Amino acid sequence: MSTDFQSARVALGARLRELRAEAGLDGKDVAARLGWQRSKVSRLENGKQTPSAADLTAWAEAAERPDCVPELQGRLAGLETRYRSWKRQLAEGARARQEQAIVETEATRVTRGLEVACVPGLFQTADYARHVFRASAAFSRIGKDPEDAVRARIRRQEALYQPGRSFRFLIWEGALHVRACPRDVHAAQLDRLVGLVGLDTVELGVIPLRADLNCTPAHGFWIYDRRLVIVETISNEMWLDDDESISLYEEVWDRFAESAVYGTAAQRLIGRVRASLDPPL
Repeated sequence: MSTDFQSARVALGARLRELRAEAGLDGKDVAARLGWQRSKVSRLENGKQTPSAADLTAWAEAAERPDCVPELQGRLAGLETRYRSWKRQLAEGARARQEQAIVETEATRVTRGLEVACVPGLFQTADYARHVFRASAAFSRIGKDPEDAVRARIRRQEALYQPGRSFRFLIWEGALHVRACPRDVHAAQLDRLVGLVGLDTVELGVIPLRADLNCTPAHGFWIYDRRLVIVETISNEMWLDDDESISLYEEVWDRFAESAVYGTAAQRLIGRVRASLDPPL
């Protein structure tokens, strides 16, 4: 978990503890008033659990300080603006997050990205995307039908054909080998990538497994113009808009771009992975 995020959460917990103490309450009193386990009160006060908006409202009322609700909600909004829990974002399925991605893409002229484990969503076929969403739903134990999310993801790809936009993506070769779907779906996805290489709005680079790297591909990320970087982790999605973070990820992207192959070389590399999927004669 990010140090910045944790520090902010600890600060929010300290504020809750302060309000509780000012009201002359101890943790047991707050738990009794709200019908919570004492352990929840402790986790919130010590920054070990992120409160919900309802938790903060209830706490302020228990401390007889309803006037502090806007302040507490503002602190929580600051946390969630930069660090967005997948559990909360996908509670009603993946469609809403895909529609949000459409908005960000439409507001961006130059989109850059690095993927190290899968094909970028902007380049996915419907079948490939369907398997990705189903796997995500199974892992998060949120059993939502992925079809609305698939349609939204494909709709987002209309931006690839709009003049004046640029999509510069790097894919680590290992991601091309990751079998996230049946063999025939995987093969069709690689065919799709080969076809995108010549599109005038797309610059697709593949980083060979044997490439000399001056940076380790720890995780993927997307850069929207020079205004936003989105990084996915297992539990959260980070939205970073400060100059320092943007400059850092731009430098990392540039380093990987130097190790990638493009054009026909990229097509040949993708083609070799595609050929490995064909059953032996």
